[in-house]
Amino acid sequence: MLRVLGSPKRLCDGITRRDSLVVGGLSLFGLSLADHLKASEKAKPAAGKAKACILLFLYGSPSQIEMADMKPDAPVEIRGEFKPIPSKLPGCDVCELLPHTAQVMDRVTVLRSLTHKNPIHGVAFATTAVPDIDVAMELNPHDQKHWPFLGSVVAYLEEQNGKRKAVPDNVALPFPFSSQRKGEVPRAGPYAAFLGSKYNPHFTRFQGKANRQITKTLTTDTITFDEPYVGIETDCRFTLGDATRLPADVTVDRLNSRKSLLEQMEDARRTRLPTGDPFRERAYDLIGNEQVRTALDVARENPKTRDRYGHTLFGQSCLAARRLVEAGSKFVTVFWDEFGLAGSGWDTHWEHYPRMRNELMPGFDRGYAGLISDLDDRGMLDDTLVLVLSEHGRTPKLDNNKGGGRDHWSQAYSAFLAGGGVARGRVVGKTDKHGGTVTDNPVSPKDVLATTLHLLGYDLETTLTDRVGRPQSLVPNGRVIGEVLA
Repeated sequence: MLRVLGSPKRLCDGITRRDSLVVGGLSLFGLSLADHLKASEKAKPAAGKAKACILLFLYGSPSQIEMADMKPDAPVEIRGEFKPIPSKLPGCDVCELLPHTAQVMDRVTVLRSLTHKNPIHGVAFATTAVPDIDVAMELNPHDQKHWPFLGSVVAYLEEQNGKRKAVPDNVALPFPFSSQRKGEVPRAGPYAAFLGSKYNPHFTRFQGKANRQITKTLTTDTITFDEPYVGIETDCRFTLGDATRLPADVTVDRLNSRKSLLEQMEDARRTRLPTGDPFRERAYDLIGNEQVRTALDVARENPKTRDRYGHTLFGQSCLAARRLVEAGSKFVTVFWDEFGLAGSGWDTHWEHYPRMRNELMPGFDRGYAGLISDLDDRGMLDDTLVLVLSEHGRTPKLDNNKGGGRDHWSQAYSAFLAGGGVARGRVVGKTDKHGGTVTDNPVSPKDVLATTLHLLGYDLETTLTDRVGRPQSLVPNGRVIGEVLA
């Protein structure tokens, strides 16, 4: 093939000048422009199989070794005390604490080769196209260097395409991110950044009571408290957070104190005066939205289906996510967030074994397996992309903290992808015998984001405008992971 070297110039039809010069010489070899374009198109993976996405984000980061990259032949200080069990995905054993998940792995692609250089709780690094992050950014949601959250990008693109719907496209459960830990500033991550706060997630608020207790250790402090991620009462529900705040010009005295909050909200909606405030209008619209209220009311679900997900905060949040997608939401996030203590969630520096056994793995096992099998049974899995992501992994070697501990490790970790155009029953990537280094097909969090947007049908060459007016690609440093596609 003849190739003319030089800097590429993109023409208005999307073909670069360099490509046109190449095509000009193809006739010497019996190839036409049509042949060239057809070959180029075949090189691009097909997009748009997913109608919606559910992101399950395990804040704090689970150990890759205790999920689906177990190392039973490694020394005990690496393999730990948990045993592998076979799953329905040949060649992919899972931890013995995941018996329900084992039964759905034939519908999952396990990505074992995620890697990056930032072993901090960079939710923003994992869920946005920001090129780099540090601790100061992690602890400052308003840092001007942040990029938009994946769900915010989806909501923005849907609106740009004229697809405004009654059910919002960017909902996050179970409560505003990083709002239930004590004594710390909120963490960065799921916010719209330079797209504007209009595209921040609609955070729900959990209304219910925990019925189980857990004891957690943070450095030298040990605290026992009610933990909803371990168990909750059945009479729980979720409401949209930005639809439960009274407008400033509606006082309690103006409303009938004997009415329910919902009735008061409806009165406020019916009697409101025009304000011209798009955020207030959005809240009023959601207040009166029966579809949203119904989707979030998990008590309406068949009791057997609720049992399938498990009566934990994570399990019932997964159920609400399915209901939101069924109602028409394009992107729903379920955060397994810190609760009570900073440094909780899946951040197992201390009491790794008891917390994995008693607090973390059982709730994840029921919630995740319930979601995958329920979507599949309803015929929704093929067009609903389900992601399980975290900021990083955990150290292969255990430390000597009380109950064992694994620290932060970003050199090698795993993610689960299912549905929405992802291959069923596949393992992509490989780590070394200790689960600490990627040895095959390394991928970055940015590649996962690019793959997600690709599967949702968006052109990755679409540009966003940043704070200083520059056009930016959706994920400048990401590529589609062709190996995970069906």
